[in-house]
Amino acid sequence: MSSEGFHVHGPHDHELEHASAHGREDTFSGRIAVLTAVLATVGALFSYQGGATQADAGIFKNNAAIKKTEASDQWNYYQAKGNKQNLAELAQVLVAADRQETYVKEAERYRKEKNAIKIEAEKLEAQARDWDERSEAQMHLHHRWAQATTALQISIAMAAISLLTRRKWLQWATVGVAGAGVLLGAAATLHI
Repeated sequence: MSSEGFHVHGPHDHELEHASAHGREDTFSGRIAVLTAVLATVGALFSYQGGATQADAGIFKNNAAIKKTEASDQWNYYQAKGNKQNLAELAQVLVAADRQETYVKEAERYRKEKNAIKIEAEKLEAQARDWDERSEAQMHLHHRWAQATTALQISIAMAAISLLTRRKWLQWATVGVAGAGVLLGAAATLHI
């Protein structure tokens, strides 16, 4: 509208007025618009889940690395005790008979300490394996969420093309690809 008080209609405005004046509404465009909005919303949720599972996988992998380091420290400690035990056993052979009992007791003490250290190292290794398995499971879920998100993004692009070309078959193809995305999202939700 100009300051002179007259109004100039564009071709689009004229078409809309003409359609509504004759009781026709563009239901095709409306359906595609609603479908696109729903797909974008579901896609955003799937994308969030994909990011969350990827972050969890990283945290779990980090925890596994920490446990592996702790287990390695325990195995090094175990080896140090083994070296001390070996030295004590060697000393038994090399020292005079009256001092051998001291080294026998030391060797036995190191053997017992090694057993406790070995149990702790094996426990830490098991925890590391558990964290690794949890990380792998989260990465699997991440891939499912990424696949679901990708399918929904493709269906949104297809919806735009169907709107521009006004092809009904493309609208149904859009729904089919979106359905595949939703099924992939359901698989991720069910940890499949």
